[in-house]
Amino acid sequence: MNISARLILAAFFTITASCSADTGKSGNSSEIHNLWQACGLDKVITYDIFNEAITGYRQTDNIRKKNILVIIDFSKPSTDERFFVIDMDSRKLLYHCLVAHGKNSGDKYAESFSNETGSLKSSLGFFLTGETYSGTHGFTLCLDGLEKGINDHARSREIVIHGADYVSEEFIDKYGRLGKSWGCPALPVNIAREVIQKISDGSCLFIFGKDLNYSKNSKFINTKN
Repeated sequence: MNISARLILAAFFTITASCSADTGKSGNSSEIHNLWQACGLDKVITYDIFNEAITGYRQTDNIRKKNILVIIDFSKPSTDERFFVIDMDSRKLLYHCLVAHGKNSGDKYAESFSNETGSLKSSLGFFLTGETYSGTHGFTLCLDGLEKGINDHARSREIVIHGADYVSEEFIDKYGRLGKSWGCPALPVNIAREVIQKISDGSCLFIFGKDLNYSKNSKFINTKN
């Protein structure tokens, strides 16, 4: 083999290795699909929602402290489990449970969303989990909205994760839906502390809902915006 051929071959293997390393770091559609299935999410979350979640999750690499992705799927009714905690390192679904939406977001379904103080509505988009404290609703987790104009008022609105008695099968049996919060993603009391401890201090949280305005304007899922 002459020198030119060797140089070309060496360059080919360098490029191939580089591409493989990049794919391993960022993932491609095939890997995302495999992860979706490996976690058993194909039975509970659509691939499109999971793909959006991964797109935004990657953009938190420099600020995220934990390789944990939390997805809340507000396209589902409140009677369904729609809160999912995924360990991205072990490729496991750690928790799945009920979660409430805001009082003014809708009845059985969350259909209206807001970033405004006093709206009593849920917000969509990507958040970073913060610190915990003991408050009116017990053990509570602060959230920081990462998307300007979409959820960045979460901290000032006191949008937090906490446990609530109205998030239970008993409440559903009685009223045909969950109770509603003032905008917070409230969890069942019996699992709230455990989940909060697991995801606090630097996990990525994605709240999905059927909202064309968010789909159009989010820079987290529209990376070319």
